[in-house]
Amino acid sequence: MDIGFSLEETRFREACRDWLHAHVPAEKRPLNAADAIDFDKAWQRRLFDAGWAGINWPTDYGGRGLSIVQQVVWLEEYAKAHAPWIGANFVGINHGGPTLILNASEAQKAYHLPRILKGEAIWCQGFSEPGAGSDLAGIKTRGRIEGDELIVNGSKIWTSFAHVADWQELVLRTEDGSRRHAGLSWVICDMHAPGITVRPIRKMSGQTEFAEVFYDDVRIPLANVVGGLGNGWKVAMSTLSFERGTGFIADQVKQSQEIEELIAAARANGMMKDDRVADQLAQMRAEVAAVRAMTYRNISHVVRTGQPGAEASVIRLFTSELGQRLERMAVLLKGADILDFRYGDDDAVADYLRGFAATIAGGSAQIQRDIIGERLLGLPKSR
Repeated sequence: MDIGFSLEETRFREACRDWLHAHVPAEKRPLNAADAIDFDKAWQRRLFDAGWAGINWPTDYGGRGLSIVQQVVWLEEYAKAHAPWIGANFVGINHGGPTLILNASEAQKAYHLPRILKGEAIWCQGFSEPGAGSDLAGIKTRGRIEGDELIVNGSKIWTSFAHVADWQELVLRTEDGSRRHAGLSWVICDMHAPGITVRPIRKMSGQTEFAEVFYDDVRIPLANVVGGLGNGWKVAMSTLSFERGTGFIADQVKQSQEIEELIAAARANGMMKDDRVADQLAQMRAEVAAVRAMTYRNISHVVRTGQPGAEASVIRLFTSELGQRLERMAVLLKGADILDFRYGDDDAVADYLRGFAATIAGGSAQIQRDIIGERLLGLPKSR
């Protein structure tokens, strides 16, 4: 494993740090949904104007085209600077855009990619359904071909930012009688099209980032199919090739900051005198260092081979569960004060409540354990 940085990479780190120091907004992301979207778009535009949008996108499509090590450096400095989450731009920058780069027609790329990078168009993801969450192959939303259009009926759930999205990466079943991975198509869905109903889902933290989406005879041009009819599974999975093990770098930097803050808080309020608290904090500090080391090891593997391994599931699982433990400890140290929580008053409690989704979203903890067992440990398939 090579964990050193070259002189060029060190200078690049300094350039990242200097720009972030000068441009990270002093104000926090607003709580009001409409204001938050405006904030997200403005920050994305600032990143684009300075050449920091789409750090892993090829330069041919307006991205920065950073090497894997440079991406690590940027993400570390981004987190250290407490730069804002890209928020509503997340799906477009990290999922929709990369999928279009790899699979879309030149006309589709020319129209959508610049708008995503500039923060002018918000995307959401139409994958999960009430009966098909982590099991994408089980989806039932259907698109019937009629002339040069698809007539779409069905529903999606847990769709982040659907209530403000302009476009959706929608996976649906376009071949009658098809099962599992066969017969799926990946299409670009206009979220303003007639027949779409969005119902926001209020989370226990008070936010409404999730939504249900219903499709009633929604007409989507066949020209919006990406990668060809029936190739939806292949197109959806291709997005994973954009992920090179850097996905949790920012979370891990934040966790290293959080554990030191928790230790300082426990010392200040006297709870460090409780051996159980001290032991748990020491254990979590060690785990923060361990998962960071695992990430560097995985990235070193990617640099050598060009491909991420199934070890990424270990990092994903460990990072998400460690985050929940840190958030639980933060609430414990606050004591009875948490009973007066109101959303917006206390970030620690809000983080704790949001944290329950960390082991569900984007592939549940159970799915990650399946991958680890089957691909790393060689255990029999569980299904």
